[in-house]
Amino acid sequence: MSTKTKAELKGEELLAICCKTLDDAKAENIVALDVRGVSSITNYLVLASALAEPHLRALRRDLDKALKDHKVKILGVDEGDFSGWAVVDAFDVMIHLFSPETRDTYKLEALWKDGVSVDVEKLLGA
Repeated sequence: MSTKTKAELKGEELLAICCKTLDDAKAENIVALDVRGVSSITNYLVLASALAEPHLRALRRDLDKALKDHKVKILGVDEGDFSGWAVVDAFDVMIHLFSPETRDTYKLEALWKDGVSVDVEKLLGA
């Protein structure tokens, strides 16, 4: 585990931790976007799909734990009960977790089409 403080853990390193945590928890279709050039609220977006509502809650729980373990302050969590969508705001990285149906409905990849795709496989060290 890293001994870096929250002030030191930013950008792509934080993005990698988020993607690795989601991958370890069996999230599907993980997409990372660099939105520094098009967003004033965050630097990176992570979009991932869960298999079902219990899996979505587990992904969020695992992500919360990983961020806390790395002393990253979570600014906010928005999760509607059984909405099929949860958002975790870690300032530099905003993570959206979806059911496949909800992800298909809202199509955030299309909304943020001006963001630059980040190679998730590279972040995972594969």
